Amino acid sequence: MTIDEKIKQTKFRNEYHRLIANLHFQGLRVIDATEEQLKPFAVSFQQFNLLSILRGQHPKSASATLLKDRMLDKNSDVSRLIERLRRKGLVERHTCPKDRRAVDVTITQQGLALLSSIDDLNCEMEKVVNPLTPDEARQLNELLNKLIS
Repeated sequence: MTIDEKIKQTKFRNEYHRLIANLHFQGLRVIDATEEQLKPFAVSFQQFNLLSILRGQHPKSASATLLKDRMLDKNSDVSRLIERLRRKGLVERHTCPKDRRAVDVTITQQGLALLSSIDDLNCEMEKVVNPLTPDEARQLNELLNKLIS
């Protein structure tokens, strides 16, 4: 099935217009599938992303600014996400000794354990892109990286 068939639109201004529609559609499809997999863990896609960043920093802490810079969704309210995760016991927040306006955030053992449980589902999450071969996935990654440049 093509993007044209999926959204029932036969006319696009050009291939770039079709590509943009396709990227939006596929991106939302991946996020929806990921959020469905995360439901049993009671974390959102943005919370999962933030926890993953903190796991990469572990055992060091991360500033809210670093987290915001590395988030996939740049519109996320990092302060609110941190507070929700703190209330769940998944992160700890400390006032930065060098700048009392800033906070340092670290993932807790409970947060690491949660991510470990979610890791077991990675194969499920990847099913949304499984129609691609590993070579096709690499090629698509290279093309998408070209757009970032």
